[in-house]
Amino acid sequence: MKIQLLSLSLLCSSPVLAQDITLINPFEVPAVHEKATIEHWEKARDFLETQPGYVSTQLHKSLQPNSTFFLINIAKWESTEDFQGAISNMQKVIPALELDGVKNYPALYEVIRN
Repeated sequence: MKIQLLSLSLLCSSPVLAQDITLINPFEVPAVHEKATIEHWEKARDFLETQPGYVSTQLHKSLQPNSTFFLINIAKWESTEDFQGAISNMQKVIPALELDGVKNYPALYEVIRN
């Protein structure tokens, strides 16, 4: 993962190829923890939107009750470095969400086709 993030970082820093990066972060959330998970996401959003390089974020909720990923966060950042710095800063002030059964799978992506 570190090699992938480093490669993405180098690509995003090229002036010719520079573009926003996308965080796609799907969450497994038991129904009992829906409210607490969304409240935690809102706290994280409020902090992260003040950080350098933040572009936008949206939280999506599945319309299908049996979906593996009940919530999916999609965020845009100006660069991998901005995202990593913001997450590092956030971890110092907002404790991690620790609820039984809540899992997330964050990854950074770049657009390769339109």
